Amino acid sequence: MAMVSDAEKPEKAKREKYATLLDPALWTYIDRVNAWYPPGMDLPVDKQRSVYDAMCRAFHAGIPAGVEASDGTVAAGSHAIPIRRYQLAGKAPQAMVVYYHGGGFVLGGLDSHDDICAEICADTGFAVLSADYRLAPEHLHPAAFDDALAVFEWAAATAGLPIVLCGESAGGNLAAGVAHATRHHPRPAIGQVLIYPDLGGPEPGGKESAGSYVEHAEAPLLTLSDIEFYRQVRSGKKQSPADPTFLPLRDNDFSGLPTTAGRIAR
Repeated sequence: MAMVSDAEKPEKAKREKYATLLDPALWTYIDRVNAWYPPGMDLPVDKQRSVYDAMCRAFHAGIPAGVEASDGTVAAGSHAIPIRRYQLAGKAPQAMVVYYHGGGFVLGGLDSHDDICAEICADTGFAVLSADYRLAPEHLHPAAFDDALAVFEWAAATAGLPIVLCGESAGGNLAAGVAHATRHHPRPAIGQVLIYPDLGGPEPGGKESAGSYVEHAEAPLLTLSDIEFYRQVRSGKKQSPADPTFLPLRDNDFSGLPTTAGRIAR
């Protein structure tokens, strides 16, 4: 009988716990990610980015036929924000999706989510504008939010199209934060799509200390300690958790927000 090392025991227990909760196709994806990002891997941020970017290149699903992409920048004070616009060739879009990528505010960029943005464009017929916001830990909050807001404001001023905000994980946080901040804008977003966004919590001693935060604290791919790390790495020592540009659910006013669709991770 094969022996299981002490280092392998937590992962073996995790697989047993989630064996019936996750279907085989998802386990195939998890195993493929773990082949690039072994659980517990501890690397400096620059090395993590290299691994993540290589993984995204390996996972790239290709660009659907008819989708054209062009790169540019948005001026934002002392720096320029890289952007990539996607559009179906020969077709006038009826709206624009402003997309914010995931990656824990530390990883990712225009290339990491290139195929996702192209697929959104192909499936909806909308133009898609992907924003390459500044990353932590080099740039602490509110740098990423400020860039996300600047790209929205540029799109609102120049695109001449209704805008839908969209983001996943860290990008969902930014999309929601921008929606809150621009609800009274002359051309506010008409909708937002939030894909397993980080919107608030956990708070020590709060409701996040129970329920799924405890039951699934060691879930595959993203643990509670991972979430805490990514939240802390983007914040300065004086960061207020009550700041809705940092955690949108900490806002005290939810009126006037655009129609919202959300996808959650259990």
